[in-house]
Amino acid sequence: MTIPSNRICLMLNKDAEAAAAFYAEIFPDSSVESVEYSPSDNPSGSAGEVLVVQFTVLGIPCIGVNGGPYFQHSQAFSFQVATDTQAETDAYWDAIVGNGGEESMCGWCKDKWGVSWQITPRTLTEAMAAGGAEAKRAFDAMMQMKKIDIAAINAARKG
Repeated sequence: MTIPSNRICLMLNKDAEAAAAFYAEIFPDSSVESVEYSPSDNPSGSAGEVLVVQFTVLGIPCIGVNGGPYFQHSQAFSFQVATDTQAETDAYWDAIVGNGGEESMCGWCKDKWGVSWQITPRTLTEAMAAGGAEAKRAFDAMMQMKKIDIAAINAARKG
């Protein structure tokens, strides 16, 4: 196994293996590489329980650690997933929210483990990069949304 020079570490309560499998099922270029078990008792579990899961989400190397209930997630960290179509946006959003997650505003949602996701259509990112009046119109439209509506963003971009 090759150990990446940099990867994202997610501390989870007891569900690192389930979370990694869920992400691998939903997103392309995602997989679970290994499941490692605790060699001895520790503050978050017992010897022989799943401790570490190495996985990839959309090509990004990650590690999930079953660290117990001591660590909580916040929107200060999120995965941002770029989408091209409304169908793709809907599929990711619905998979996360529809499986115990929750909606938030402006394309943000949380999965059932509390990890935040931004499901962001590329047209919104392009509008923001364009700046000026186009960015303002797209931004103002986005501020009224939970899941991003690509047609509404495109209409706002055009004015």
